[in-house]
Amino acid sequence: MNLLEEYKQRLKKKNESRIFHFSLFTFHFQSVIIFSFAFFIFHFASSQSLQKLTEFALANNPEIQKFELQYGIASEKVNEVNSLPNTEFNLGVMAIKPEMEMPMERFRVSVMQMLPWFGTITARENYATSMADAQYIEITIAKRKLVLSVSQFYYQLYEIKAKQDVLDKNIALLQSYEKLALTSLEVGKASAVDVLRLQIRQNELQQEKDILIQQYKGIQAALNSLMNRDHDEAVSVVSSMGIPEDDSFNGYESLEVNPELFKFDKLYQSVEQSELLNQKESAPMLGFGVEYISQDNSPMITSSYKDMVMPMLSVSIPIFNKKYSSQTKQNELRKQEIQSQKEQRLNMLKSELSKAISQRNQSRIKFVTQEKNLKQAKDAENILIKNYETGTIDFNDVLDIQELQLKFQKNQIEAIKTYYVQTAIINYLTN
Repeated sequence: MNLLEEYKQRLKKKNESRIFHFSLFTFHFQSVIIFSFAFFIFHFASSQSLQKLTEFALANNPEIQKFELQYGIASEKVNEVNSLPNTEFNLGVMAIKPEMEMPMERFRVSVMQMLPWFGTITARENYATSMADAQYIEITIAKRKLVLSVSQFYYQLYEIKAKQDVLDKNIALLQSYEKLALTSLEVGKASAVDVLRLQIRQNELQQEKDILIQQYKGIQAALNSLMNRDHDEAVSVVSSMGIPEDDSFNGYESLEVNPELFKFDKLYQSVEQSELLNQKESAPMLGFGVEYISQDNSPMITSSYKDMVMPMLSVSIPIFNKKYSSQTKQNELRKQEIQSQKEQRLNMLKSELSKAISQRNQSRIKFVTQEKNLKQAKDAENILIKNYETGTIDFNDVLDIQELQLKFQKNQIEAIKTYYVQTAIINYLTN
């Protein structure tokens, strides 16, 4: 088989499998695989799934561990507040006894326990529990953000890997063109300049590939840092991805259950519990105790009971303390502040969601357009090959078509990456 026939066979095979190997067209699967975290993930045995990477990151990320420890501290505070004030003990001894006939004390011992107002300890526990609940929401938010970051890095790695594959195929295609040019040069149908231009173009594509390799290493290191492992540990991604026919979207009302907003609800509840605690602490404190007094023997004491035991009761009232009324005003202002913060964050989430939906729709449009452009570029390439069969071929046109094909292929890969990155953002906001 001569070079031209071999080239035609290769083009035929490439055209038949173009959707997977040449242009990275959409998969013709009947359904789209959806893993946990509501992200679209296509998994092949030869690559690491996004689900496994996110699970590894959630188990090993230091920031998640930090939030979990903070939650543990906040939970332990519930036990801290479940306590009474220190019990007070007093002991007095007569150091120098005066010479008096009246009875004198030898020593006295007293014990006093102050008790908060009824329900104060329960109010403290409720407040500490509400703060722990708010801290737990921080763990949920941190985990969701981590999953989003891992997904974004993963799709960036896919983009780079897919572009590398496309460059490899285009370099191989240019090498075939170079062979055609050399054959044409022998029969006077091409010039040495045509051969050199094809070689220069190959050098440029090789340069792009080498740059992509370095970019891959950088993003791979960033992804590994999220998983708390060596920066140079290899991360493999799927070889091909496509855009599903239908877009998943739960509606703007699903923003209401976003943990970032739920956090403000928990903070609001903690302020309410703080005010209940403030009201309890503004109430009097009661003290109960007993005092024992031991006296010397004296002729003046006719009773056989020379020692005394005296029960004691004390009350602590914050009469001149403005602390609690000020705290009440602060709590009221704090609740208004939290409501404003929640409304502001909701508006920001709506804006981010609208932007993500718009960019995802744009990526679908770009994907479809590039698919059409690639088909037309392939038709133009076939025309050039037929011209070669008739005896004429313009290698300038060949390079132009090849450059267009590469441009369309890279644009389509970028559209796929953008689609999944924006889908990840949408799912973060609404799921």
